[in-house]
Formats: sequence, structure tokens, C-alpha cells
Amino acid sequence: MRDDELLDRLERAAFGYFVEETNPANGLVADTSRTDSPASIAVVGFALSAYPVAAERGWLAREDAAARTLVTLRFLETSAQGSGPDATGYHGFYYHFLDWTSGKRVWRCEVSPIDTSLLIAGVLTASAYFTNPTSAEAEIRALARELYARIDWQWATNGKVTVAQGWKPECGFLHYGWEGYSEAAILYVLGLASPAHPLPAGSYAAWTATYQWERIYGCDLLYAGPLFIHQFSHAWIDFRKIRDPFMKEKGTDYFENSCRAVDVQREYARRDPNEYGTYGSDGWGLSAGDGPGNRTMRVRGRDRRFFEYTARGVPYGPDDGTIAPAAVLASLPFAPAFALSAVRHFLELFPEWESTGRLPSGFNRTAPGADSRGWISEGFYGLDQGIVLVMIEDYRSGLIWKLMRGSAPIRTGLMRAGFEGGWL
Repeated sequence: MRDDELLDRLERAAFGYFVEETNPANGLVADTSRTDSPASIAVVGFALSAYPVAAERGWLAREDAAARTLVTLRFLETSAQGSGPDATGYHGFYYHFLDWTSGKRVWRCEVSPIDTSLLIAGVLTASAYFTNPTSAEAEIRALARELYARIDWQWATNGKVTVAQGWKPECGFLHYGWEGYSEAAILYVLGLASPAHPLPAGSYAAWTATYQWERIYGCDLLYAGPLFIHQFSHAWIDFRKIRDPFMKEKGTDYFENSCRAVDVQREYARRDPNEYGTYGSDGWGLSAGDGPGNRTMRVRGRDRRFFEYTARGVPYGPDDGTIAPAAVLASLPFAPAFALSAVRHFLELFPEWESTGRLPSGFNRTAPGADSRGWISEGFYGLDQGIVLVMIEDYRSGLIWKLMRGSAPIRTGLMRAGFEGGWL
């Protein structure tokens, strides 16, 4: 297939996840396609971003896309907020995982500021897209304003300058915060722009003060090991040619930094320091994803330690030989030729993926699996399908970036964080 045909198939297949795994009664989306999976609020954020793409691509009628969006927003608006067993959220934030049917908190999980931020990014995408003067689209915009405004970002700081990583009814705030570069850029941008409970003015600078600027394989970049960190905020924010004070001092921007992160990933794969023998210029992509399981096995005369779902990264690990193919495809805006070459390599190794068009969360050619090709993750993860869909669309048309460049909270938050230049 030509590149455009391949990307269309992969993007359309990723959208299919949100058709298959969404509860039509409340709009909640399963974290994975595995049986009895709970819903993930971050995946719901990607679903809300996927509906405008589907409408533009002709996969859904605009009215259908608006109706699906409304079901989700109405549920979020009316679901219980509190610390009780029936709650879906607290202080305007949402618990990380919810029962797919009832929407109640499951797994004693935390109220998650970052996953709520990914959810709200999707909410604001819907608000920016559905601008027609119909009652349905007017209601989408009104609900989006309400859901965003009621989030108490100040509460989430726990009396400090920066945001805590979570809160649980059983023990209160988690005893660690956001330190080092991470996917939290979207969190701080949204928090700073809040019309009702904004983050302290110095919160973003306090977070960037924890950054690690490093030189790896001759490449200078803001360090973060897993690929997803270099992608998630970029799904909604066009960081090309805009700079905060940190990046202005370094003479670059976050988009270019993600390009360099791909270069580091590929160089690490070429060097293959752990001698897996399955990496290479087209065999790269260490990120958060499923794995063969927590176990140590002797493989080809050498003890190998494997992990289950974890955030793998380069060059400091962890690295158990597992590649996250969705993270490679989501690198398309930063390195289109390299990403496409690697994805075609994956499809040559696993031609059955081409028929479904959907990439699994991970594969490991060192760990034992169903056949000689090694271990492959079962089912699919919503975060993988969401980031694949949005980043392919950003590469092909820039749709999500265009919508969010016109979103007042995104513009306001970036400017309050000190960004300037480019489209700002």
C-alpha cells in the first residue's frame, strides 16, 4: 500500500476501538479490549477527540458524532462527585478507572489530575469542533465550559506550588509529585487557564525547575525515557516554534525535542546495549505498554528479566526487549520516514496485523510466545489506539492542532506559562 493508504487503514482501525469498546449508555470507554476491563477516563478523552476526526473523515455523520459526545458529557456532568463508594470524581477531577457500566470508582484507584487533564483535552476538542448553531452542539459547548470550570486545580496542589499526582479517600494525597519532564505539560496549561480555580502563577516554573537536560549519544535534549512522554501533550498542543523560558534558553522547542527523542531511541536500538538482537534502525519504540509478565527466564543461555505493563525507556531503562509499536506510529509527526519504515517492518514480521490494521500494545521477540516470533500482547489498549489516531491525524491534516490553537484555555494557559512566538 502507498503511505496514505496505509495510514488511512491504521487510523480507521484505531477509531474502530472507540466504536467497539464504548458504552453507548454513558460514553465511557474500556481501558483495554480484554474481558471485564474498566473504563479509563484518559481513554474517554481520546474518544472525544476521535469523534471530530471521524466526522471529518466521513466515518461518522456529524450528527452521530455530536450525539456520542453529548452522551459522554451528560454523564460526566451528572455523575457523583465525592469521596463515597458511588463517586466518579472529586473536586471536579475524576478517578482514574471507572466501572464501565455504572461509572463508579474501581480498583481503589486514585483521583488522577493527569488523566483528568487528558479527558478535559478531549472535552475542549469537542467544544472547539462542534460550533454549529444547533441545540445539540450548543449543549456540547455549554457542558464543556461547565466541566472545565468546576475543576479545583488549587485543591490538587495540596497546599504546595505544583500538582500532586493523585488523591485517595483512604489515605489522602499521594506522597509524590510531578518531578522531571513528563506528559504533564497539558495539565499545567489547563490548570493555569482555569476560569475559577487556577493553579498558582509560579506552578509551571516550579515544575520545569525539576527538568533534566542531558547529552545522550551526542544529542542534547530534555530527558524523558519513554516515548509516550514526548507525545501525549503534543496530541493536542502544537508546540512547533513556540517556546517557554526553559526552551528559549536552550534555543529549541518541545516539538524539536521530541524529534531528538526519536533519534535517541533509534540510536539506542542500533547499539542494543542489552544484546537482545531484535532491535535495530527499524526495531525501536520503548514506551509505556504491556509486557510478557513479571518473571525471570533463561533465554538462549542468558537469564532475562521481563516485566508486565510498565514504562520502558532509553537509555536508562527499564528494557526487557519489549517494543511498543503504537508509540512508534505516534512518532509520525516528529519523524515520518523513520516511523513509517519501522511500522512497515513490524507488518512484515506480523502480517496478520495488516488485515486488522490495529497495533497491539507490545511485542517481544526474545520472550517465549505462541510461535517462534515471540510474545505478543493480547487484545488492545485504548491509550494506544487514541494516541495513534490523534497523531496520525495531526500529521495528515493538523485537525486537532488547528482546533486547539483556537481554544481559549489552551492559548491562555500557554501564555500564562510563559510561552511565546509562533502561532501564539
